[in-house]
Amino acid sequence: MEIIKIHQHQGSDSTASLLQITDDKKSMDHHDRDRTVQYSSFFRRFWDPSPNSIISPRFIALCFLVFIYYIGYGYLQELMFTLDGFENTAWFLTCYQFLVYAFLSFIHLGIAGLDQRRTSYASYILLALLTVMTMGLSNYAVAYLNYPTQVMFKCCKLIPVLIGGILIQKKSFNRYDVAAAFSMSTGLIFFTLADSKVQPNFNLYGVIIICSALVADAAIGNYQEKIMREHHVSNVEIVFYSFMFGFGFVLFGLLVTNNFFANFEFWNQHPVQTYGYGLIFSIFGYLGIDIVLTLIKEYGALICVTVTTCRKSITIVLSFTLFSKPFVFEYV
Repeated sequence: MEIIKIHQHQGSDSTASLLQITDDKKSMDHHDRDRTVQYSSFFRRFWDPSPNSIISPRFIALCFLVFIYYIGYGYLQELMFTLDGFENTAWFLTCYQFLVYAFLSFIHLGIAGLDQRRTSYASYILLALLTVMTMGLSNYAVAYLNYPTQVMFKCCKLIPVLIGGILIQKKSFNRYDVAAAFSMSTGLIFFTLADSKVQPNFNLYGVIIICSALVADAAIGNYQEKIMREHHVSNVEIVFYSFMFGFGFVLFGLLVTNNFFANFEFWNQHPVQTYGYGLIFSIFGYLGIDIVLTLIKEYGALICVTVTTCRKSITIVLSFTLFSKPFVFEYV
């Protein structure tokens, strides 16, 4: 009897083990299936030819245009600031730039046949104020910072964009986004320290100005995305109203501070380096903004900022190549 019980006990153990192995195998098969589906979804996301895929002909074309337009934009911006005394007319440049943008977008609206406003004036006034801050302060900061340092700060727009996405759009971001933001912050600290060594006119005031521009820049990207998705607003409508109101704000500021006529006189003394370069600079900027808004609308503010950050890295290299300036290893 004891022998039979032992055999029965051993049989039950082996049966249980067999069932356990079967369950484990099923679990592994299920896990493998999930992993296969996961990989399949991953590859579909990156190789799907649809417009919303990350690696699609449309996305690549948009990125290429961003690089072309904004590299030209950055080159002309630095070129204008090489003119002695031009740094004192940075806000006049912003006013001129806004006027060109408003004019081009007005023509664009007429061609597209868009005559109905889709969101409130209050939304556009807020957007215009943010636009004035981000573009006006960015232009103004060039007078106080080495141009690559100014661009390097703008490369770190990812940090406030993450914060703005959480506060404005209630988004959540993964650890890779946070790690990228932290890496950029660390790199920016070393870049700024290097700039303070090689630039005798390094000014902490310029750092405060560009940081203020970054805060506005983060808010504007997320706010534009929110408006376009909630109200289905076209790119050209956002550009027209933002820069029309923005032009009024900057013009009013120049008149109140008695800087308008002095700046106007300076520009008239150097028409090619100011009006001429400024017009081409503004056209590049207008075309670039249209592409950036398309990226925001179709792929989101974070993807758009990632693309423009890559573009800025090339701008930094070109700045050191085309314009003579001191270079130290810490910049790397």
